[in-house]
Amino acid sequence: MISESRITLFADVIIPLAVPGTFTYRIPFVLNDQAAVGKRAIVQFGRKKVLAGIICRVHQEVPKGFSPKYILDLLDESPVIVEKQLKFWHWMKDYYLCNLGEVMQAAMPSALKLSSETMIQLSEQYETDKHQLNENEFLIIEALELQQKITLSEVSKILGIQKVMPIIRNLIDRGLVVTEEELKEKFHQKKETVVSLTKAFQEENALQDLMNQLEKRAYKQLELLLSYLSLAPVGSNNPEVSVSVLLKKADASHAQLKALAEKGVFEFRKKIVSRLDNFISDRHPDDIELTESQLVAMGQIKAGIVQKGVVLLHGVTSSGKTELYIKLINENLRQGKQVLLLLPEIALTTQIIMRLKRYFGESLGVYHSRYNLHERAEIWQKVLQYDPSDPASQHQLIIGPRSALFLPFQNLGLIIVDEEHDQSYKQHDPAPRYQARDAALVLARIHGASVLLGSATPSFESYFNAKNGKFELVILKDRFGGIALPEIEIVNLREEKKRKTMQSHFSRPLMEEMQTAFDNKEQVILFQNRRGFALRLECEACNWVPECRHCDVSLIYHKHQRLLRCHYCGFAMEVPAECPNCQSTALKMHGFGTEKVQEELQLLMPDARISRLDLDTTRSKFGFQQIIEAFEKHETDILTGTQMVTKGLDFDSVRIVGILNADNMLSYPDFRAHERSFQLMAQVAGRAGRKGKRGKVLIQTHQPHHPLLQDVVRNDYEALYERLMAIRQEYHYPPFYRLILIRLKHRDQYKLNMAANDLAVSLRKDFAEQVLGPEFPMVSRIRSLYIKQILIKFDRRQHSGKIKEMLMRKLLAFNANPEHKSLIIQLDVDPQ
Repeated sequence: MISESRITLFADVIIPLAVPGTFTYRIPFVLNDQAAVGKRAIVQFGRKKVLAGIICRVHQEVPKGFSPKYILDLLDESPVIVEKQLKFWHWMKDYYLCNLGEVMQAAMPSALKLSSETMIQLSEQYETDKHQLNENEFLIIEALELQQKITLSEVSKILGIQKVMPIIRNLIDRGLVVTEEELKEKFHQKKETVVSLTKAFQEENALQDLMNQLEKRAYKQLELLLSYLSLAPVGSNNPEVSVSVLLKKADASHAQLKALAEKGVFEFRKKIVSRLDNFISDRHPDDIELTESQLVAMGQIKAGIVQKGVVLLHGVTSSGKTELYIKLINENLRQGKQVLLLLPEIALTTQIIMRLKRYFGESLGVYHSRYNLHERAEIWQKVLQYDPSDPASQHQLIIGPRSALFLPFQNLGLIIVDEEHDQSYKQHDPAPRYQARDAALVLARIHGASVLLGSATPSFESYFNAKNGKFELVILKDRFGGIALPEIEIVNLREEKKRKTMQSHFSRPLMEEMQTAFDNKEQVILFQNRRGFALRLECEACNWVPECRHCDVSLIYHKHQRLLRCHYCGFAMEVPAECPNCQSTALKMHGFGTEKVQEELQLLMPDARISRLDLDTTRSKFGFQQIIEAFEKHETDILTGTQMVTKGLDFDSVRIVGILNADNMLSYPDFRAHERSFQLMAQVAGRAGRKGKRGKVLIQTHQPHHPLLQDVVRNDYEALYERLMAIRQEYHYPPFYRLILIRLKHRDQYKLNMAANDLAVSLRKDFAEQVLGPEFPMVSRIRSLYIKQILIKFDRRQHSGKIKEMLMRKLLAFNANPEHKSLIIQLDVDPQ
């Protein structure tokens, strides 16, 4: 008999797919009391697919027009997403014009995102003569007789081929196998075996008698027992010791330990342990003594936080911004608040992480993509379970790149965005294409937290907001310890080449300064913002240049791999012995990257120890850390690299910094090119002379009188800002105007052109002259897809929400046309 008080509940569920809106499911009565916002629900999506979505709303509103499917089960005892996160997700969806499913995909660690995998198993009616099977079918049936179920990926491995579905379908049609969708939990807590004394041997007398017996009969077992006692913390009551640690300490075998267990001395159990490193602090933030200028800045920051909530700290390189961060972090931790410190790229910030570990120990957690899926899920859980009243709670301070914004903070008090100008804070693909600095301001507002933006070269948008009173501006003009900013010298490459004083890509002044630094046991950093060996290969007879098959770019030569490689799609080919166009063997390398810089400098300075820091040398989990530690220990004399060498590095002995080719930065066709060039050059220059002796920077260029280079020499950020802002205001660019970029992609160039023109005509009916394009971008084809772009500009004083609503209505009508179904449309709000 059904109770009259039974309530029918429904749940709106976010599905981790790029589909608009949420999906309503019926909650089974048995799960009524368990269903809650923020929990993961297992639901059927489509005919067969089974997914784990996030419940974002529980209600009693009966859906109209369809009969909802039931939620199959709930995965969590308590929510894995908090309400403030969901509020943040909804803002991101609305502002960056994406779907909630795309935000969920970006936000959650992969171990918590579950989707079913197709499994195959033998049919209940299976009965066949194996002689009727071909070789591949025989291997599949044989595997299923050994295992009850196997996945499609396992079938692919067994057969050694990629396309296995035709074979599987044939077996299904013959009634030999069936398929089903199965959901597997990816995250499993790590467990290790620990050992402890049994109750019989916890008494001191019993333990002494045992040791006397073992000394006569089984000395190795006695060593094991003594090792256990030495590993046990002083004063602990029957402690548990890791079996692996104990065996290593005693240099013993599992058989010897098992013998003690059989005698009733030891007992074993499985214990949940963390996969994460435990950090131990050996310093206290109160020990940091601030300089007079730092004390003034600290007072201004605190006042600015009270008045405006957001502070921009504009401090020259090596001015001691990190010390201020540590003080502010400590104040928030003492209040039981959580703190988020965002860094541009986690792999590039080894030094600051090591430094903060020493001050905050177990309170600190690091979250980034180079951790495996279990480690990221564990950090997520620790942040979610943080309890200020529990002294054992860890991960009160989180350091991470832009993805750390999505962690389930409950009590966030402060967000620090270090190097806030950095391009790495912008997510490009896939959606949501968010700018982490801007998103941090919204996240802070949701939590009632404060924000500190720090940079030696602030983004023009942040500086504009500070100058106009939206943010508080705090300036640190002096380097820590009174050290002068480095001397900057412009080297005219035209003159050097005329005098024939160039050695490879190095001018005479640079070679002399590097040699002097090497003789004085000082270090050098060389910056070349291109990786690889040569930027292109060209036939001198017919000017043929090898290009990527899938992208409209030339291939870059990587000598170590002996390959020509595309930096967009990864396509690679061997270097041809002759030109395929005219059969000439006169193939010449043009341009140079970091690989060539390292090789040719080694020939010129054979005694110097030279390392390279770029994407090719830092692909492994600890690649970056190993290179940086070697440079810190002075095991390397010269470090050459891409913009990785510009970010967050602090070395005592670097006296010379060389910028090998400033021209390729100055001529880039982008309205932000000069702003970014100044930032890169000023940042890399700031690596010189940070301790002790004043450093020197040499900038090689063919345009020595370029206004931007003169700004760099004078370190005159203000002059650059005023000059470029006047241009931006005149030509309607940010921060005076907002931009929305519409990117259209298709394999057929003709269809793309037609569709892009149709969309532009439609948009101009509402947006008129605010629409620019369609135009091909600089690289007009990537991964076999042709690309066209349409740009919408609108005054920052206009209501951006209404503009976006109009745009989405236009796109909805455009997508309704069947001719446009195969078109890929990407939206990028505030493109960078």
